[in-house]
Amino acid sequence: MKRNYSDPALLDALTEIASRAGEAIMHVRRAGAAIRTKADASPVTEADEAAEAIILEGLARTLPDVAVVSEEAAQLGLPSALPDIFILVDPLDGTREFIDGRDEFTVNIAILRNGRPIAGVVGAPALDTIWRGAEGFGAERLVLQPGRAPDAASERVALRTHPHCSGPWRAMVSRSHLDPKTEEWLTRFAAVERMDCGSSVKFCRIAEGKADVYPRLGRTSEWDIAAGDAVLSAAGGVVLSLDGTPVRYGQVGRDLKVPSFVAWCDPKDAAAYSAA
Repeated sequence: MKRNYSDPALLDALTEIASRAGEAIMHVRRAGAAIRTKADASPVTEADEAAEAIILEGLARTLPDVAVVSEEAAQLGLPSALPDIFILVDPLDGTREFIDGRDEFTVNIAILRNGRPIAGVVGAPALDTIWRGAEGFGAERLVLQPGRAPDAASERVALRTHPHCSGPWRAMVSRSHLDPKTEEWLTRFAAVERMDCGSSVKFCRIAEGKADVYPRLGRTSEWDIAAGDAVLSAAGGVVLSLDGTPVRYGQVGRDLKVPSFVAWCDPKDAAAYSAA
């Protein structure tokens, strides 16, 4: 039987997995996390590894026949090819924010089909918040304590983006990775209000209508952005390469790296400003 990846029950299952992973992260945070440096010079903590173990176990039960690529496991080597449907996981996006005591780190889980995200969950355990979205379902924000099931959410808000109307463009920018190319790209707008943030929370702020655009002109990994792309796209936004086409995932020929992208609140805004 063909699986419905927009099934609310499946999205609930992914949400609960992300929630339990967030609970593990918060436990490590309270206890104090040991920090190591990976081969690519990026940091990793016990929280990354604890969250990944929970997510992989949960996905093995929920979607046992679907391939999974997770950031920490990928350090051992990437697959030579990926099927049409697979899952991307970042168990702790924003490790630097986590280490520095900020609250903007997230748990990211995304289902991809034919190179595009069709469902995704972004959990921010320190904020008691989960954003989620899927094709045919839409997007929403849950206020949910880490470790709780989605039916325990104290608040649910449907998310729908809208075009930029007036005033300065509210641009999400990376606190850790803002570079001169991105600064130059932002000059296409007459006025810009920069909003520093870490992790995939940036996509979710656009989905909530709290920001208009998020440019990232430096290279990033697919698992860093796929879940945020899923949420924002389900809310009506778009995530595009610099040539104006949707970001494609599962690109093993480039080691699952995305050269650059821009996340937009609205496709019409993207069309109007992408070529500037």
